[in-house]
Amino acid sequence: MSTLLPFDDASARRIARTYTTPDIVGQREHTLAALDLAPGERVLDVGTGPGQLLAAIADRVGPDGLAHGVDPSPAMAAMARQRCADRPGVTVTDGGVDGPGSLPDGPFDVVVSTQVLEYVADIPAALAEIHRVLRPGGRVLLLDTDWDSVVWQVRDRERHARVLTAWEAHLVDPRLPRTLGPALRAAGFDAVRVDVVPLLNTAYARDTYSAGIAEMIAAFVPGRDGLTRADADAWLADVRDRDDYFFSLNRYAFRAVRP
Repeated sequence: MSTLLPFDDASARRIARTYTTPDIVGQREHTLAALDLAPGERVLDVGTGPGQLLAAIADRVGPDGLAHGVDPSPAMAAMARQRCADRPGVTVTDGGVDGPGSLPDGPFDVVVSTQVLEYVADIPAALAEIHRVLRPGGRVLLLDTDWDSVVWQVRDRERHARVLTAWEAHLVDPRLPRTLGPALRAAGFDAVRVDVVPLLNTAYARDTYSAGIAEMIAAFVPGRDGLTRADADAWLADVRDRDDYFFSLNRYAFRAVRP
């Protein structure tokens, strides 16, 4: 998995704040509805992050089910453990989906992974591992971003393009959704379906996804592609200090079944 974006304690806290915004709460509700979980099911959350989705999964599968989260960041895994400490049937382990044997053996009824596979170098190996730990008839939901879908109102378009290009360096594949459907079929999954999960902010506010991701971008890009700290600060001001604020980004949710 990509290691260019540090997931230390400070970064983990910054990311965790974006997960509490109404935008991501809505995304999480969409994900839960698509999963259609039943009491007693065994669910694996790959890249569980701060654990909000894992906690919601645990509430839906109940004490007779299992909600197992894995995350490659010790800081994120620690947050998830703390968040889910009072929920029965929840376990959190360190790790990612890096190839054969990297995930818990299962078998699981459901595997879900949101905003993770775009950081993974070997998608066929990752999908093969997810296929391995699912039971026959088990379901998978994968949600990732195509960063070409981002729309942000700015004055300096040239600088904006340079900033977003530098930001994409923290990902292995910033356009993964374009190839994820065929990759799922090649990995042996059936009934592949995809729908779009848009994020839209038409005013700047601290409790929006775009405000949080703008700060992360501005912190990441200095020193990359010739961008300076002053460039990043100027970009950030251009994005947020305006009356005609506009931000939109598309995420894509892929659902499939192991035959």
